[in-house]
Amino acid sequence: WATPKNLKGSAALKGTMDIHVVLGWRNAKGLSTFVRSVTNPRSPNYGHFLTPAQFRSAYSPSGASAAKVSSWLKSQGLTVTQGPASRLWVEATGTVAAIEKAFGTQINVYRSAGSLVRAPASAPTVPASLSGIVKGVTGISDLLAHPNDPAPPPPAFVVAEPCSKYWAEQMATNKPPAYGNYQPYTPCGYTPQQIRGAYGTQYAIDHGNDGSGVTVAILDAFWNPTLQGDLEQYSKNHGLPKPNLTIKKFGPYNADDQRQQGWYGEQALDVDAVHGMAPGANLVFVGAKTNSSTSLDNAMAWVLDKHAADETSNSYGFLGENHSGDEIQKEEAMFMQAAAEGIGTYFSSGDNGDEIQTLGYRSADYPASSPNVTAVGGTSLGVDADNGYRLETGWGTSVSNKSHFHWTPDPPGDYFYGAGGGTSRIFGEPWYQVPVVPTSLSGYWGGAGRVVPDIGLDADPNTGYEIGITQTFPDGTVKYGEQRIGGTSLSCPLLAGIMALAQQRAGHALGFINPALYENYQDNPSIVRDVVDPSITIAVVRTNYANGVDGSDGKLFSLRTMNTTGTLHTIPGYDDVTGIGTVNGEAYLNSFAN
Repeated sequence: WATPKNLKGSAALKGTMDIHVVLGWRNAKGLSTFVRSVTNPRSPNYGHFLTPAQFRSAYSPSGASAAKVSSWLKSQGLTVTQGPASRLWVEATGTVAAIEKAFGTQINVYRSAGSLVRAPASAPTVPASLSGIVKGVTGISDLLAHPNDPAPPPPAFVVAEPCSKYWAEQMATNKPPAYGNYQPYTPCGYTPQQIRGAYGTQYAIDHGNDGSGVTVAILDAFWNPTLQGDLEQYSKNHGLPKPNLTIKKFGPYNADDQRQQGWYGEQALDVDAVHGMAPGANLVFVGAKTNSSTSLDNAMAWVLDKHAADETSNSYGFLGENHSGDEIQKEEAMFMQAAAEGIGTYFSSGDNGDEIQTLGYRSADYPASSPNVTAVGGTSLGVDADNGYRLETGWGTSVSNKSHFHWTPDPPGDYFYGAGGGTSRIFGEPWYQVPVVPTSLSGYWGGAGRVVPDIGLDADPNTGYEIGITQTFPDGTVKYGEQRIGGTSLSCPLLAGIMALAQQRAGHALGFINPALYENYQDNPSIVRDVVDPSITIAVVRTNYANGVDGSDGKLFSLRTMNTTGTLHTIPGYDDVTGIGTVNGEAYLNSFAN
């Protein structure tokens, strides 16, 4: 997107910028071979992961190389700050002018996907003396992550009634019919017990397989100061044990930065979902300083350098695959480190479906499109009165609003949101997908590409999860409340929690699960439920308060038609909305213990 046609002018930015000068791994080819061997269940080296110290000894760039880069940065008037113990990059901060001079480029502002963002006018350069050491420079371009759900702002949001306690508990018989029938009201918000019941993990938890001994790191931008208290109140309200939550903050956080408010609901969703699925697991919340890629990479590096968790849940992403080569190289290096150390890395597949309406062209989202992470797609889930699995479709929602005695536009209406997926334009098909993914998908762009996602779980905000969060109400009252929320920001931490159960059952670290996941699926497809197009159109009626909190200003009603997934499709077997399918209880958990 940093092209002349999108140029808006010089950055003329005030303040400072944080950059990473990337050194890369020693023996990167050897690392790739090692990662395949420790993640392939058929390899004799399977599961023989490295400690962070062993990893650094084998693959980190030398201290002398890092020192040489640091010395040059200081000579350019930049301040070298604390980088990762792995020495994957040297971190520095400086003014726009100093960075432009040091790297021989001009920093401009460009328009991309409706936003103004900065990027260098030409590729950054370094002196010839560093050319064999420096692999790239990141942070000069704007890369701002988005929480992958319609996260609520700090002002209160209350789920409006009527809504259903379970699927189709209440039917909208006083609203216009659609598709030849009256449709049910949306679920009010599923509880942990309802999600566990639907995906068949309640039995495991009832028998002590609750994630004990496993640590899940939840990576987000910023930090909500009420997060811990909210999680403890949520746990009391829903019959969950008191959470074992550790918080690692990368502040200081700027109270005037309005971006952070949109992440508070995301943070609550992430910790509530993991704790609800794995009530015995240890949680580590890692709050990056900002939602920039540079800040989030710093947070990830901290987890990897300290092996602070067995798995990471990352409910954020970027629009499409619009990263620079330097940024992708750096993040892929981190994902390889995670795999070598036996740390599972889960990313949401995105909430804009095929991205055509957002970007103007079809695209999978990064980092979910990386072949070195597990991409979690989304569904719309129906849970019955006994917490059982009733129905499931691919998550793709179109909306028609109630107007007098009919829905307008005619159902299904306008596309609103849905699970991300599709075929990567930048990554080839990974070896573990070849036996499972149809060539019609891997070959979508003419070659053989990585296809997203790997697996799916409930994500539709209309069949979403009940979370707890402190909110500010219109009268100024600040208090705890519960609400329904969704997005692949829900499916990702749900899977992280379920994988904590799987690791406890296996009795050993599972690490990067994709090779085992696809092999387990080939051995026994019943480890998941195959999500396909329903035989009839599935829809719900959603009630919203006009003012967001109560009925004093009236209510709004809309018809939400499901499984409208654009150029992505739910088909028998693997598909680009739900991957191999959704978790099927004991069969799924046992597949990793064999």
